[in-house]
Formats: sequence, C-alpha cells, structure tokens
Amino acid sequence: MFGGLATISNNSPILRRISSRPVVFDQELNEMKSGSLPIGPAIMPSPILLWRFKVLLFLIWGFSCCKISWDSVMRMSADLRDLFLYEAFLYFNPLLLVTMMVWLWGVNLWVFAQSTVSYTKVFDLDQNHLTHNEIWKCATWMTIVVPTSMTSYLYLYSHGEVSLAASQPVLLYAAVAMLLIFPFDIFYLSSRYYLLRTLWRILLPLQAITFSDFFVADILTSMAKVLSDLERSACRMVHRQVATIAWFEADSVCGSHSIAIPLVLVLPYMCRFFQCLRQYKDTGEKTTLFNALKYSTAIPVIFLSALKYHVFPDRWTNIYRPLWLLSSVVNSLYSFYWDVTRDWDLSFLLCLQFLSDIYVQEPKFDLKPVACTAMALILGISK
Repeated sequence: MFGGLATISNNSPILRRISSRPVVFDQELNEMKSGSLPIGPAIMPSPILLWRFKVLLFLIWGFSCCKISWDSVMRMSADLRDLFLYEAFLYFNPLLLVTMMVWLWGVNLWVFAQSTVSYTKVFDLDQNHLTHNEIWKCATWMTIVVPTSMTSYLYLYSHGEVSLAASQPVLLYAAVAMLLIFPFDIFYLSSRYYLLRTLWRILLPLQAITFSDFFVADILTSMAKVLSDLERSACRMVHRQVATIAWFEADSVCGSHSIAIPLVLVLPYMCRFFQCLRQYKDTGEKTTLFNALKYSTAIPVIFLSALKYHVFPDRWTNIYRPLWLLSSVVNSLYSFYWDVTRDWDLSFLLCLQFLSDIYVQEPKFDLKPVACTAMALILGISK
C-alpha cells in the first residue's frame, strides 16, 4: 500500500501548475528541439487592420505637414510671403504635378484592367510591366516624399535656417535623378530603363516610331510648362539662387529673360514634329504631314511670347503682341480641329468596344464600368 510505485497521469494536477500547460518530459522536449513537432502558424494582423493603420498614419502625416507649413508661412512678413511662396511653388510644383500624373496613370491602367483592352500589346510592353497597384505604390511614395521636402523647406526658411532650407529642393531633385539612373535591380529597374530608352528615342527619332514613343512625346507636350519650371529650378540650383530673391532681378540668368525657357517649352513640340516627319518617311501617309503642321504652329506662339522680355514695350504692343495673338488663335483652332476629327476617333472606338464588352459580360448593365469609361475619356486615356 505505501511501498508500491504509483502511476501518475500526464494530466494529473500533481504535475501541473495553476493555469499552466502540462509538464513536458525529456522525450517531448528533445522532439521540440529537433523540430519534429509541428509549430503553429504565426499570428498576423488582418489585411483590413493593416490598411486602416496605414490610412491613419497617412492622415496623421498629412495633417502634420499642413499644420507645420501653415505655421511656417504665417511666421513670415507679408511683403516677403508672396515672393517666398512663389519660389517654393516653383521648386515643388513640377514634381507634385508629376506625382498627380503617376496617380492618374495608375487609374488609366486600372480602367484598362477592368476592360478587355489589351494595353500591353498596344504599348508594346513585356509581361513584367508594372500593374496599376505598383504604379500607385510609386505614386504613394512620391506623395509622401515631395510634400515632406516642401514642408521642411518652409519650416527651415521661416526659422532662419536658410542654408538648410536651400538644400531641401537640391537633395530632392538629386534623389530623383539618381533613382532614375540607379543601375542596381531595385525599384523596378527594367521599367526605369524602359522609360529612359523611350525618352532617348524621343529626343533622337532616328528609328521607326513606336506607339510608346509618340504617346510619351504627346504627354510631354502637355507637360511643357512643367518642363519649363524644372529648367528654372535647376538653373537656380546651379547658380545658388535657392531661397534668395536674386532670380527676381532683371538681369538674372534664371529670370523670365532667360533664353532657355522658350527652348525648353518648344522642345516637346519639336520632338513630335520630327516624329511625324519620320512617320511620313516610313509610311508615306500624308496625314502625318498635317499632324506635323499642327505641332509647328506652336513654335511661333512660344517664341513670340518670349520676345516680350527682349523688346521695347511699344514694339511689343504694336507689332509682336498682335502677331502673338494671331498665332495663338491659329494654333488653338488647328489643335482643336485635329483632336476632334483625328485623335478622338480612337477614343470613341475604344469606348464602344468597352461598352460592348460590358454588355456581354454584365447583362444587368452596372453603371460603375460606364463611369470608368467616362473617366478614361475625360483623362485622355485613349488618346
């Protein structure tokens, strides 16, 4: 009775602590060390929770940038505020517009993905092209980096740290340039180099013009003012005029009198002009010559506008200003006629194709895809 060996179960309360697991014997411990026992799945937060957390951080960041920027601007005197805001707008507005363009390009790809439009074949893309989610990821980072740099610029300048404030746009532009040419396989290397090769073919249209060549060149004509602001910003950075008002002087090399401004403005139109001539050489279609004529009508508008800063006021008012108005009217009417009769026909064909696919796939005719099509046409997706 007292001298026998008692058999105790593993689940006996003698071998357990209060609210604890059973005692693990040596054999089970060895199995755990050797990895023979299965390990339970790691506890991960739900995607919805992660998404809400990211949105909360984004809202906090946006509110902080707006609050710091507003307080920094209010610290300045009224006479200095306008000039300073114009300069800050000049440095960061081009990149903000490019960021918006990237967001809208992601919307374009999303609309294409909802339809049956094979945009990969149209743009001559490989299977590793960026999707709309990846485009939006790039746009998100651009949305964070550019306003953060602008907020730092405003804060540092308003608190007297002029040299540190001047370094903010310089570092931002340098980072963008380095990211585009970075040779290592990070941040979508193939897509970055595809864009650079396309820009090179646009500048030197010595080969047959592909769809992506003239499509990107057409986008650049719409971004001529952005390119001009980039040139002004780069000029002031090179000549160390950031966070100063030296550019406001009449003889400033980076002011409105700079000859580089009309040259940069006219560059996208000249590229499209030579692309049209190259297309005529390859195809022999006379419509490409009329398209080249459309882009050539923008050249007098740009250079006559630049003469305002290089001639006497009376000569500008009596001679060059009427010529500038006439050339502007001719360019606007010709471009409007060409867009309606030539460019928009492709848009309407794609719209009809999209709607026909919707009718076949969704007999109930949901209005959401129709709204996507309308958005695509408004944004110039099918152009």
